[in-house]
Amino acid sequence: QVQLVESGGGLVQAGGSLRLSCAASGRTFSIYAMGWFRQAPGKEREFVASIKWNAVSTYYADSVKGRFTISRDNAKNTVYLQMNSLKPEDTAVYYCAKSKGTYHSADGDDYDYWGQGTQVTVSS
Repeated sequence: QVQLVESGGGLVQAGGSLRLSCAASGRTFSIYAMGWFRQAPGKEREFVASIKWNAVSTYYADSVKGRFTISRDNAKNTVYLQMNSLKPEDTAVYYCAKSKGTYHSADGDDYDYWGQGTQVTVSS
């Protein structure tokens, strides 16, 4: 069983920054890819970013490329999402998720464990 707990959300003005963290339980955290997704009110969940098990490669949605950075510290069983130049359209509940494998995926069906989510609100 894996538990994921997100933190770091909050209210920020447009142009500001936030850093989300996702702490994972379980000894096998380091062998799986991890991802961040988000869901805005009235919208479907969408992929934000993912990172391979060894952090060698990362993958971003076009909407956040150049502004967000995903990283991980396997020694701490934690994955991060640094969000800069935030826009009102980034407002959503952000979820971290554990991949079923070591590979990248933007498809939520390829993830088997999800956190409870953390709210990010960007004011204009």
